[in-house]
Amino acid sequence: MMALLQRVCHARVEVAGTVVGEIGPGLLVLLCAERGDTEVQGDKLLAKILKLRIFNDAAEKMNYSVQNMDGLGQRGGLLLVSQFTLAADASGGNRPSFTAAAAPDDGKRLYDHVVTQARALHPTVQTGVFAADMQVHLQNDGPVTIPLRVPPGDGVPR
Repeated sequence: MMALLQRVCHARVEVAGTVVGEIGPGLLVLLCAERGDTEVQGDKLLAKILKLRIFNDAAEKMNYSVQNMDGLGQRGGLLLVSQFTLAADASGGNRPSFTAAAAPDDGKRLYDHVVTQARALHPTVQTGVFAADMQVHLQNDGPVTIPLRVPPGDGVPR
């Protein structure tokens, strides 16, 4: 399972012109399930996302996680958006292959699992709509953009 994290000042997702998810300061997380992934990969990835220290302290050092953004217990928002295109393989030509992405039913099941777990562990979780044509609007803060991956069959985020 893989994710692309973007530290944001604010972000929102629209489907057919309607806002379906919106956060203020926090993380926009583009999430992709790969073939062979299970809930174990989702849980490991979510744990890393919640604990990753990429928010600045007063000295402008990345010392705080989304769960403790200002060192005083303030929690940032999470906007979780499914994006199977993170599994793209463009090595074979000019049209990317997405065969490494989980099948749609598995992808939805794993995305829903991560969303459910995130809502149990974090107070502000918003989402996109799985398999919808979404427009994602964000103001990247920094910019800070971090890729994370827990390979299928593995439990270690990279």
